[in-house]
Parts: sequence; C-alpha cells; structure tokens
Amino acid sequence: MNHNPQSSDGKHDDDSALSDFLASLMDYTPTIPDELVEHYLAKSGFQCPDVRLIRLVAVATQKFVVDVASDALQHCKARPAAVVKDKREKQQKDKRLVLTMDDLSKSLREYGVNVKHQEYFADSPSTGMDPASRDE
Repeated sequence: MNHNPQSSDGKHDDDSALSDFLASLMDYTPTIPDELVEHYLAKSGFQCPDVRLIRLVAVATQKFVVDVASDALQHCKARPAAVVKDKREKQQKDKRLVLTMDDLSKSLREYGVNVKHQEYFADSPSTGMDPASRDE
C-alpha cells in the first residue's frame, strides 16, 4: 500500500490551481471574440454554455496562431534576401521583412497542417508596393 500524503496534497494543489485558472478566465477578454469561438465550435457540433470553456478554447487558439506566426517569422528571417542590382544601398536601409505563403506553409507544416496554394498567389517581395517604386 502506498499511502503518500503528499500525492493527495499535490492533487489538491492541482485542483486549486485549475479552479483559480478557470475563475480568472471570467475576467479575461481574449483577442478572439467569444462569439467567433462559439460559432466555430457550433459549426463543428460542439455546444457549451460555459463561457470559461469558450475562453479557454480562444486562449488555446490565440497561442496556436502566435506560435505559427512566430515560426513563420523565423523562416522569413532565415530566407536569403533578394538583392536588386542598383538599389543595394536602399535595400540596406529598408530592412522590412515580407512574409510569404512559403514561410507560412513551412511553419504550419511543423504543426501538422499542410497548406497547398495556387500558382497565382503573389509571393514576390515587391507585391503590394507602389508600381513606380519597384524595379523588376
């Protein structure tokens, strides 16, 4: 027989921490609105009147999106920058990063999500720039 008083005390601490966390969700306003989470949960067949659970899903979703975006940024930084012949000085000054669909796809692949995009997607660093300022 293994009667360890710490194991039951540890369980009490875990229950207390979980209760505190769930109570804190009532005061927290997640980035993803409750209505949006409820919509997609209902669309998948899940109904739950408990707002705490809805907010828990919103927090988990927000963390997933942040992790994917952070990983995509790392892929973007690791990608060699395209050098334009006559505008090297301007490019050294303008160090903005352009997140491409390839960066996002690589990041999502690490999480088990395979994204296939069509050939016509704009994946050029000059996409969205003023036509007068780009030299292609």
